[in-house]
Amino acid sequence: MLSRWGPGARARSRAGAVDLRVRVGTLELPNPIMTAAGTAGHGTELAAYLDLGALGAHVVKSLSIEAWAGNPAPRVADADAGMLNSVGLQNPGVAAWIAEDLPALRATGARVVVSIWGFRIEDYAAAATALAAVAENLAALEVNVSCPNIEDRRHMFGHTCEGTRDVVAAVKAAFPDRPVWAKLSPNVTDVVSIAGAALEAGADGLTLINTVMGLAIDPVTRRPRLGNGGGGLSGPAIRPVAVRAIADVRAAFADAAIIGVGGVTKGEHAAELLVAGADAVQVGTATFADPRSPARVLAELTAWCARHDVMRVAELRSY
Repeated sequence: MLSRWGPGARARSRAGAVDLRVRVGTLELPNPIMTAAGTAGHGTELAAYLDLGALGAHVVKSLSIEAWAGNPAPRVADADAGMLNSVGLQNPGVAAWIAEDLPALRATGARVVVSIWGFRIEDYAAAATALAAVAENLAALEVNVSCPNIEDRRHMFGHTCEGTRDVVAAVKAAFPDRPVWAKLSPNVTDVVSIAGAALEAGADGLTLINTVMGLAIDPVTRRPRLGNGGGGLSGPAIRPVAVRAIADVRAAFADAAIIGVGGVTKGEHAAELLVAGADAVQVGTATFADPRSPARVLAELTAWCARHDVMRVAELRSY
């Protein structure tokens, strides 16, 4: 008969001893694994597959002050080592989300992070103001600055220090009672400078990174595979881009709160982002292939730490 104290039992015992608690700025989380905006729905879509309350936080799909229909289909295309998407930030609007989705999310025990976006600075501020009324139900606000500024020839807010600074400052003023994270684009020449602008404007944390711009063309039809033309590349192909951005920003801002995201599909990937300098990690595109992936990544990260004698996940942030 096998001993209950064999190697497998000892490994499970060590995994149970791993301290998963992390701090993201002033926010304390029971573990570092979150869902990622745009991949986990607006509400409890993933609740049938995993315990949302068991994750560090649940980040909902980006919301705007008014409902938005998004881009024409097709919206998603395979990209071999990832996925190209042009969903176009479809959402029901903040008021409808508060009324229809937030109550069910609260019931799961999830720590809820809301991502917001807009075409104007006023749009961001309006969304933040509306969410401030229910701030006691939210863990943080994530500001998606990878959106076209229609008042500046549709240049992306997050592609300039000025645009990033203006949006973050407006949101921080409208949403003062919970942390505000700026989700930054990798499609820039100097993400460190833009990170600095976000922090100067009052960002309590930085989410690194958003998708990488790409284009897929069907050589038969000679047309783009996505209905809106180009889109954002996510998945394993962009993980090295995320690791580099996290490491560079951490080197420049030793005390900044950083949430890493990009291409995480297993526990070791999460460990890599943490070692690069992230305080927490979001799991995004992997959920399309496996809706249970955030919970699985958390379990794998815990086991990885136990195997490598890492008894406190927070110790990994050492790059």
